[in-house]
Amino acid sequence: MEINSEQERYYQAKKRVEELKGFYGNLISYIIFNTFFLVLNLLTSPDELWFFWPLLGWGIGVLFHAMKVFDFFPFLNKNWEERKIKELMEKEKQNNNNFK
Repeated sequence: MEINSEQERYYQAKKRVEELKGFYGNLISYIIFNTFFLVLNLLTSPDELWFFWPLLGWGIGVLFHAMKVFDFFPFLNKNWEERKIKELMEKEKQNNNNFK
């Protein structure tokens, strides 16, 4: 039993590291590309500042990615998932008992 819990903890830690790595990769890409867009915009058409649009759009995506990775969703977090799974399993069990 101890081995399984150790393996499970390792699996969860590895999964968490992959989530963090994905977020940081997204954040670095966001910074690099939006810096490029800013420079491109200022060099080609400084009178029209269009670089705000990709900055805003991608920024919303990065924000939601951060909220997911760092568990800032107040309602769709791991505890909610586990409660919902148990609730659905209990409803399924009750439905099966009603039809017997």
